[in-house]
Amino acid sequence: MHSQGRDEILGTAYSDHDLVVFLEGAGVQDPDSLLDDDRWIEWRGGRAHQWSAA
Repeated sequence: MHSQGRDEILGTAYSDHDLVVFLEGAGVQDPDSLLDDDRWIEWRGGRAHQWSAA
């Protein structure tokens, strides 16, 4: 998360639900609607919404 001029890792998400929980904890309102917005979410290691065991 980028906030107040700093980048901060909120944690490792293993599902869309985890990601929503991180965003809610950071004070983001309606985080479900942001999961497909590349201005908010940077998907790494695969395509959006595809989760697999590391």
